[in-house]
Amino acid sequence: METELKPMNPEPQPELEPVRGSDDRPLLKSDSNRMQTESIEELEKKFAAYVRNDVYGPMGRGELPLAEKILLGISMLTVLPIRVVLATTILFLYYAICRICTMFSSPNRNEEEEQEDFAHMGGWRRGVTVWCGRLLARAMLFVFGFYWIHETYRVLEDQNEQSEEEAERPGAIISNHVSYLDILYHMSSSFPSFVAKRSVGKLPLVGLISKCLGCVYVQRESKSSDFKGVAGVVVERVREAHQNRSAPIMMLFPEGTTTNGDFLLPFKTGAFLAGAPVLPVILRYPYQRFSPAWDSISGARHVIFLLCQFINYIEVTRLPIYYPSQEEKDDPKLYAYNVRRLMAREGNLVMSDIGLAEKRVYHAALNGLF
Repeated sequence: METELKPMNPEPQPELEPVRGSDDRPLLKSDSNRMQTESIEELEKKFAAYVRNDVYGPMGRGELPLAEKILLGISMLTVLPIRVVLATTILFLYYAICRICTMFSSPNRNEEEEQEDFAHMGGWRRGVTVWCGRLLARAMLFVFGFYWIHETYRVLEDQNEQSEEEAERPGAIISNHVSYLDILYHMSSSFPSFVAKRSVGKLPLVGLISKCLGCVYVQRESKSSDFKGVAGVVVERVREAHQNRSAPIMMLFPEGTTTNGDFLLPFKTGAFLAGAPVLPVILRYPYQRFSPAWDSISGARHVIFLLCQFINYIEVTRLPIYYPSQEEKDDPKLYAYNVRRLMAREGNLVMSDIGLAEKRVYHAALNGLF
């Protein structure tokens, strides 16, 4: 889920043409003879944050070694069907749980902003949706091959004293964005609320689940000025989570889009407007063959290749709660930049100045080269 909050650079971005064509090429074949090698190399230098460096190549269409083709073929006949059945079962099971828990219950509504959620339910209903959601999200990751999750809790010397003095609840969890799998991990870890496209709330099965998570919906394709309303909802939710321990905590990806996991894009300021403490979390997906990063590959190919990989890995680095100074509270851009710099340093990530607009240009160029 990609956030659409206040950008770091207020200058208007030029209109970009959408990616052309459909991704209907065979999975085990490549059009590498048509690739313009020099142009690809130039693009990879310019758009390094979105470049795939695994054996599957740009957009997952690279020429595969014979051994990888054999492994992929075997996985498609064995592992893939089993995982699809199990994942579908988990999805339907959690939907049924959410449906039962929300029966005879009205969602929390914000008619003006077209927001509604069940995350503010109390009692056993909220407890069941959260507990089952965390358990089944972890089960889904297990089905996808993430059998172990390595978590590290980092201690920073320059924040020890402040953390002890101000034992406050963070208003939001801040994470780098590498894949849609990030959502499953955070669901299994803390079951937070996310920012999602408004269309997600209307999807079968997933729509109800997103409302139980308490998602804040945005109209990504809209050119209208509904930004202020959505940003206001996010700020209210962040403040509420900070002040009320029973309120759902917000999970925000301030980069606004996914990368290949080695870079950190500029942060949007929406998560920092409330001036509340935040909890930075860094995700990495080590790999040898196929990268779980959802950078420059279609969703269908990514899911198929991911499910065909026998073992996948997640490494999580949790930093201490970041308490903003008064200067940072007064200047959300400074607050966002300092948190980003801290995450880049502690996660060994490269800070990049490109964003979603450049990602679309890169995708369009790759489609034109293949």
